[in-house]
Amino acid sequence: MIRTNSNNVKATFLTVNLSFVLLLATTTVVLGGDTPIPESPYGVDNWFSSNVKQSTVRKSTLDPVLFQAESVPVKVITVSKDGKGNFNNIKAAIDSVPNGNTRRIVISIGPGEYKEKITIDRSKQFISFYGNPKAMPTLVFDGTAAQYGTVDSATLIVYPDYFSAANVIFKNSAPEPDGKRRNAQAIALRISGNKSSFYNCRFIGFQDTLCDDRGLHFFKDCYIEGTVDFIFGSGTSLYLRSELHVIGTSGMAVMTAQARESEKEETGYSFVHCKVTGSGKHAFLGRAWMSRPRVVFSFTNLSDVVTPLGWSDNFHPERDNTVFFGEYKNSGPGASTGGRSKFTKLLTYDQAKPYISLGFIKGSTWLLPPPKP
Repeated sequence: MIRTNSNNVKATFLTVNLSFVLLLATTTVVLGGDTPIPESPYGVDNWFSSNVKQSTVRKSTLDPVLFQAESVPVKVITVSKDGKGNFNNIKAAIDSVPNGNTRRIVISIGPGEYKEKITIDRSKQFISFYGNPKAMPTLVFDGTAAQYGTVDSATLIVYPDYFSAANVIFKNSAPEPDGKRRNAQAIALRISGNKSSFYNCRFIGFQDTLCDDRGLHFFKDCYIEGTVDFIFGSGTSLYLRSELHVIGTSGMAVMTAQARESEKEETGYSFVHCKVTGSGKHAFLGRAWMSRPRVVFSFTNLSDVVTPLGWSDNFHPERDNTVFFGEYKNSGPGASTGGRSKFTKLLTYDQAKPYISLGFIKGSTWLLPPPKP
């Protein structure tokens, strides 16, 4: 029998634990960017808070330029229609941001409707829009493709990187296309900047409501409505716990038109713990607008607005072998896969895993919690 000096054991234990504490104190927090979003909807908030933390504990794990921008005090610019803010319109507030901006600027927008058409220049990075969640401001305009071209018809066009918005309504008030007026599609928001996020925002329109144009994007607790292709573009985006609302139409309704064209492109849309609502019973989850679209729905409640076919090859049967339209553990009357199009991919856990984590958008290097003034 070997005897052990209890004092030596205690001393060793204390030394090891002290070293561990010191290691924690000097180690930057590294987040689990590939930690899967849990299947249970009740676990989403805990998953988010564990994986998306403030910049103060992220340190060098963030993009260097983002870390630098977040390391100085936030500058707040107020916009109010009653004249009590720094500005009474949003465009003037954006114009006040210097070109080449290198710090986080929060534009706090008061309640009401702001009829403006705005483009944010690429040099104005690190801008955040913030609205009161109990009195969300609305940014609205009625531009159409006939006037500006499709992608430039947007009420708001965002070119710079690291844009974010919380509690804001983006709306295009142009009338619903009737099939007679040429180029009647009208965009509420075009997001062309990389590493951008939206929290509790609403996107209102008909055809082409949200141009998820290019870059890495994150949407959480958002609402997007429309008729045809109301989420479209070449973005790489994760939509979490958001609602896609189909407005009833006599023609074909389509939720997504993702524009991937090459196997080398890493773009795509992933919808996790979302819900599909609306009227009618013939809406497609997506169509093959381009040759290699990539769209995945996971843990999502699909109402009977979804057609049993689920997906469309856009009358291009040659694209049946190139599309990536995936489904994983969805629910609701529209989730039955018995009548799905033959090119639908019913994913296993291993196949779905890349689409149900922040790794899909490389979020551990840039994604931050919702902005605050």
